[in-house]
Formats: sequence, C-alpha cells, structure tokens
Amino acid sequence: MTRRTKLWLYGSLLFALLNAGGAVFAAAFGEVAHAGGHVVLLLLGLYVARRVAPRGGREGTPSAPLFDERLDRLQQSLDAIAVEVERVGEGQRFVVKLRQQLAENHE
Repeated sequence: MTRRTKLWLYGSLLFALLNAGGAVFAAAFGEVAHAGGHVVLLLLGLYVARRVAPRGGREGTPSAPLFDERLDRLQQSLDAIAVEVERVGEGQRFVVKLRQQLAENHE
C-alpha cells in the first residue's frame, strides 16, 4: 500500500469517526436533521475507506511460476556478481602483494 493510499484510508476513517461522534452529539441535543447530516457524512467516509482499502485477493501479484522464474534469474545474477566481486578482490590482493614486494626490494 502506498503512502498516499494510507493517508486516504486513515483520513477517511478519521472523518467517519468524527462524524459518528458528531451524530451522537447532535442526537443527544435533539437535533435530528443535524444528526442525519453527520450520518450521511459517516457513510460517505466509510464508503471512501472501503474503496481505498486493499483487497483481500491476490490481484496484481505475479503468478507463482512467473515469480519463481524471476527469482531464479535474480539468484543467478547475484551469483554472477559474487563471482566477479571475488575476482576483483583477488586482483586487489595480488596488486597489494606486488607493491609490498617492490617496496621490500627498493629498501
């Protein structure tokens, strides 16, 4: 869920909660029309929250075989990178060893 979606979800839930409190407060003072307005706004807030909330299904996720194939390719790429990093490390160790030998010979 993106940050923007979370903001809309939490904002609409807060809006609905405040209107629920407003409806109770207005009803306690006998203002039926005022309480009705808050109930309508409460339902609107809940509707927006329902539309923004993530679905329970697995919509938009890759299928298992496709996901496994991508994961295998990623693993192969990481293995290749690890081999190359090790080769670079070996080269650096060799150069350091040569420098040390040259420094010892010049002393």
